[in-house]
Amino acid sequence: MTVLRAGGLVVDPPVVLAPMAGVTNRAFRRLCREEGAGLYVSEMVTTRALVERHEATLDMVRFEPDESPRSVQLYGVDPLVVAQAVRMVVEEDLADHIDLNFGCPVPKVTRKGGGSALPWKRDLFHDIVHGAVTAAQGVVPVTVKMRKGIDDDHLTYLDAGRIAADAGVAWVALHGRTAAQMYSGSADWSAIARLVEHLEGFPVLGNGDIFSAQDALRMMSETGCAGVVVGRGCLGRPWLFGQLTAAFAGADIPPDPDLAHVIATFRRHAELLVEAFGERTGCCEIRKHVAWYFKGYAVRRHVRQDLANVTSLAQLDDLLGLIDPQQEADAEVMAAPRGRTGGERAPALPDGWLDSPYLDAASALDVSQAELAVSGG
Repeated sequence: MTVLRAGGLVVDPPVVLAPMAGVTNRAFRRLCREEGAGLYVSEMVTTRALVERHEATLDMVRFEPDESPRSVQLYGVDPLVVAQAVRMVVEEDLADHIDLNFGCPVPKVTRKGGGSALPWKRDLFHDIVHGAVTAAQGVVPVTVKMRKGIDDDHLTYLDAGRIAADAGVAWVALHGRTAAQMYSGSADWSAIARLVEHLEGFPVLGNGDIFSAQDALRMMSETGCAGVVVGRGCLGRPWLFGQLTAAFAGADIPPDPDLAHVIATFRRHAELLVEAFGERTGCCEIRKHVAWYFKGYAVRRHVRQDLANVTSLAQLDDLLGLIDPQQEADAEVMAAPRGRTGGERAPALPDGWLDSPYLDAASALDVSQAELAVSGG
C-alpha cells in the first residue's frame, strides 16, 4: 500500500479518523491510538470562535502531550477569518495538520451556506482554500474533506477537487454521498473512483460505509484511493483501528473482541473522559456511547437506561457488573450501519443559493453570518 503523506507528515497506515461532533475529543482519540495507528482528527472547530478565543473552542484544540500528529478540523465561511485562524494555528503551534470542513450536511450549517453547501459557490470555495494554504506558509499541511455535492442535480466534487488540488492542499477526502442523502442509503464509491481519475495521481481519500477492515481494503481496490477516512464505523468499536493496521500491513485481521473486552473498553473510554473533563462532564459524555458499544448484545432495558443516565464511575462499575459477559453478539444487528442513518431530505439552503454557482452580494450577506449559529465550537 502507498504511504500517505501530508507535507512532512507520514500517515501509515493511510487511515484517518473522521471528525465527529461530540465524539472525536481527545479521550476518544487516545482510545483509538491505543488500538491502532493512523491520523486522528479533532472535532470540527469554527474559525470565528477560534480567532475570538472562545474558551470551549480553545479546549477543543488542546491535545495530549504524546498525541502526534496533532490534527484539527476547521469550519469557516469567511476567507479572511479562515486565513486568520490558520495563521493562529501555525504561529501558536496548535496543530500539525489542518483539515477544512466542506462536508457537514447539518441544516444549521448548510442553511447559511456552510459545510457541504459551500463548494457550490466556486469562487468562495477557491478563496477559502487558497487563503488557508497561503496562511499555512507550508509549515502545516492543509487538506479538504467534502461531499459529492448538494444533491444529484448539483454535484460539485469534481470542480471542487480540482480547485483544492490546484490551491496546494495535501489531499482531498470525498464522502460518497450528497448533502441531501445525509447518512442514508449507500455511499457512492464510484464517485471516489471518478475523482481519483479526474485528479490524475493527486491523493484522494475515500469516505463512506467503512464498517470493517475488509471494507477499507475493498474501497482502496475498487476506487484507487490513496487512503480511507473512517467515521461511523468506529463508533463503539475503537478496535477497528487495530484491525485496519493489521489489514494494511498484510497481517491476519484480529477478530472482533468478546463482550468482556467490549465492557473493559467502554470502561476505559469513560475513565479517559473523566480524566479529560472531570467526573460530571465525563460521565455525561459516555452516555451517548452506550448504544454503540452494546449494539447487538442482550443488555437488560433498565441497565441500558441507567447507563444512559450515569453520573459517576462508581455507578458505572455497578451497572457494568450486571451485564453477562458470556454471550455472543447478534451477527445481523452487528452488521447493520452504525450511528446516524435516516432518510434523504432536501438540504436547508440560503434563499437563492442554487441560482448561481458564484457568490453575489445578497448571498454574501447570508454567508457572513454562517458561523454565528455554531460559534464556540
